[in-house]
Amino acid sequence: MKRPTIADVARRAGVSKGAVSYALNGQPGVSETTRQRILAIAAEIGFNPSRAARSLSGASADAVGLALCRPARTLGIEPFFMELISGVEAELSARSYALTLQMVADPEAEVAVYRRWWGERRVDGVLVCDLRTDDRRVPVLEELCLPAVVIGGPGGTGGLASVWSDDAAALVETVEYLVALGHRRIARVGGLPDLLHTQIRTEAFVEACARLGVVDAATVLSDYTGEEGARATRRLLSSAGRPTAVIYDNDVMAIAGLAVAQEMGLAVPGDLSIVAWDDSPLCQLVHPPLTALGRDIPAYGAHAARQLLAVIGGSPADSVRDETAHLTPRGSTAPPRPA
Repeated sequence: MKRPTIADVARRAGVSKGAVSYALNGQPGVSETTRQRILAIAAEIGFNPSRAARSLSGASADAVGLALCRPARTLGIEPFFMELISGVEAELSARSYALTLQMVADPEAEVAVYRRWWGERRVDGVLVCDLRTDDRRVPVLEELCLPAVVIGGPGGTGGLASVWSDDAAALVETVEYLVALGHRRIARVGGLPDLLHTQIRTEAFVEACARLGVVDAATVLSDYTGEEGARATRRLLSSAGRPTAVIYDNDVMAIAGLAVAQEMGLAVPGDLSIVAWDDSPLCQLVHPPLTALGRDIPAYGAHAARQLLAVIGGSPADSVRDETAHLTPRGSTAPPRPA
């Protein structure tokens, strides 16, 4: 079947190809009556302008980009990203926007993707995840004048808009809860060390433990995978002054830590209390169900997408504080056994 062309639309509408282009791209040059007739004919014969043609005309791509510097298998393992993307998709689809998702190996490759998307006019704006200290993506996006919203912060976003959650407050709430239960040896298995939110959580953990009189507080950094979470847990539980409670920076590592504790003959929560970050259905499927820090992650993604569409539309680049994660106690936490 022959694909319809702009010439087919022009012939049926009785106008020039230039008039069809003006009508399809929402540009002045044709009357509103003619524009509506052209749009109706284009829809009737199934004509859609090619991406290249739209790029040359300066028309909107009707797409938003998301480049993730994580292994591709992360999407299949960690519920956080799938929930975040589901929220982004829900907001974009309601506005007839598409999401262009690409996995990259390192920050340099991510910057190259942004430059290519900008040069090809493939997307109208981008969402930026996993903010780093002195993040080189920020000045590049500012240089390109590519509309962007950073999912993270506060701070470190330059002149870009951002949506962020108060990780420090959530961490403090967790430490206060464990101390109230009677724990004085608390450890944390954190995420990637170069991520800004990892550093924010680490600083909040150290300060809260010092203020509340935790005598033995340790942070072991990891990569969010179950394998590394298990290794970190084994090291902590094999130490001379093993912790009586461990906070994990995601649910996958917490579940791996639970398995390690049980393999080592430790009862949860009798011998070890466990808290997971980013509550998910996985946290409630294990035994005992995990105490977890939770928030509405799809809503978080939807808010970021909504803000990006506003920036694309010309609104100021603002920093918006979103919902703080709150603790839901379950069966994996309890007072420590008496010495």
